[in-house]
Amino acid sequence: MATKVTPTKANLIAAKNALELAEKGYDLLDKKRTVLIKEMMDLNKNAGKLQKEIEERFSESYGELVDATISMGSMSLKEMGESVELEEDYDIISRSVMGLELPKIKYKKKKVEADYSLHKSNAAFDRAKINIAEILPYIYELAEIETSVFRLAKEIKKTAKRANALDKIQIPRQKTIIREIDDILAEKEREDFFRLKKVKNKKNRSRD
Repeated sequence: MATKVTPTKANLIAAKNALELAEKGYDLLDKKRTVLIKEMMDLNKNAGKLQKEIEERFSESYGELVDATISMGSMSLKEMGESVELEEDYDIISRSVMGLELPKIKYKKKKVEADYSLHKSNAAFDRAKINIAEILPYIYELAEIETSVFRLAKEIKKTAKRANALDKIQIPRQKTIIREIDDILAEKEREDFFRLKKVKNKKNRSRD
């Protein structure tokens, strides 16, 4: 017997239960993999839009800073830049997708205004400051997506590996065990039937 399992009815029941469990496990893993792949595809789609938005805003801000540098001078621009308030801290919470924890950045969005005096700053610098500040939410969101995609890809690979093990190894193995035990038990039943029939025939002859 290739599977090296004792051909008993108890082992046959155990194999059938194991097969049912493996098939249910495969279905769940397959559904999980489908949901995770869809989630990753949606995130990748958003990532492309965010990346484009960030690049456009940075390009616009850079142009404003170049204008500010020309009109204010690099030293004045440096002093103004160093006086800008630091961004407030943020918290990282999480959301669950099929049991996988994905990051979510929680932060307080504040309105940025042009608050420099006219003799120190100019419109170009103020526009650059506001544009750069408005980029931050996009950067946070892109960071969320990139981290989430990395985790999703890792989980999809692990899920696919487990599903493949069930589909290609465990399920065929249990089916083989069930088939072999069924064949052996059926053969044993036939042998018992013919043996019983032989005994009955012998008894009948002895009575005659």
